[in-house]
Amino acid sequence: MNNQRWSQRLWDEAEPVFTAILAHPFTSGLTDGTLDPEVFAHYVAQDVHYLRDYARALAVVGAKAPTLADTAMFARHAADVFEVELSLHDTLLPELGLDPAELALVPVAPTTRAYTSYLLATVYGGGFADGLAAILPCYWIYARMGQELIARGSSDARYQRWIDSYGGEAFAATVAQVLELTDRTGPMLTAEQEVAARAHYLTTSRYEWMFFDAAYRREQWPV
Repeated sequence: MNNQRWSQRLWDEAEPVFTAILAHPFTSGLTDGTLDPEVFAHYVAQDVHYLRDYARALAVVGAKAPTLADTAMFARHAADVFEVELSLHDTLLPELGLDPAELALVPVAPTTRAYTSYLLATVYGGGFADGLAAILPCYWIYARMGQELIARGSSDARYQRWIDSYGGEAFAATVAQVLELTDRTGPMLTAEQEVAARAHYLTTSRYEWMFFDAAYRREQWPV
């Protein structure tokens, strides 16, 4: 492997996906305030479904982590999903006409199901590096989106609150912890392990784009 930080290599390979996310009308609609509230409601509802499985994925990755400190970090992050991100949704959901108590009645959309199934299969069935690479895009893409969008702001207070949650220093610090671990992990991998992990990173990066696009289309099961 060359001297480039492994995290940077991962980012460079998937950067076209991030560019496509920033160019998506879902993203531009957040900042100019034109995003249909029903689209955002669909996104938030699906994100709650997603985050519940993402927290489980973090716990599994933590169980396979190389040090106790790394395990503790992922345990904290899994708890943060419930305490911070889902509490944000509990505020947004009523404002968008959704009852948090009835969220279980909202069907898990096809892309949400596919993304979480891939995540859980990877973290359970693969090694630590596979799981780390699979969960990393959700951390990193949201942090980079937050940095980009917080500078633009939004005319809609609901969208601005969402942007602020991912564009703030606290979330950036959380992501920095995971990137530090990523750069410790990359040099320890065999060539075969590194290729497999990079493939997982690219796949879940693409799922991030698909998740926003599915929300924008208010994706439903076809039959």
